[in-house]
Amino acid sequence: MKSTDKCSWQPMKLQKVDKNMNHDHYSDDYIQGILENTKTIALVGASNKPERASFRVLNYLLEQGYTVYPINSGQAGTEIAGAKVYASLTDLPEPVDMVDVFRNSEAAAGVIDEVIALPTLPKAIWLQLGVRNDEAAARAEDKGIKVVMDRCPKIEIPRLASVTAC
Repeated sequence: MKSTDKCSWQPMKLQKVDKNMNHDHYSDDYIQGILENTKTIALVGASNKPERASFRVLNYLLEQGYTVYPINSGQAGTEIAGAKVYASLTDLPEPVDMVDVFRNSEAAAGVIDEVIALPTLPKAIWLQLGVRNDEAAARAEDKGIKVVMDRCPKIEIPRLASVTAC
């Protein structure tokens, strides 16, 4: 969530990961802290099809000023919205702050395991609307990674902007 507006709120320091996190409810501060402290995002399950949510969210995040790396093994080497597509998280040119996952709940567990195996861990893993895997989330949290499930940053960014508006 980027803003040059004078009345925008100040970035928060990342909070310590709560291993007993309640994934049924996230405070605005928790979500806001993740979004403000994120500059680079790997979007797993990116699609070049405009009708897909991952395509729309990828474009929105780029418009908000984030650096987004689309991940899709079938489209590696091509571009989506001008961003080079990578086959896997291990192919990225730099560590990312957040991994945004557009895969089903079962497949999300494998993605989280890939994230945990990275040499540099992201600050957060974000599972999209309808995606939840508590066991995999606990594994990530045990490594100090914040987790958000069943939410969409394209919804949360404008919602939080309206909550914090001057």
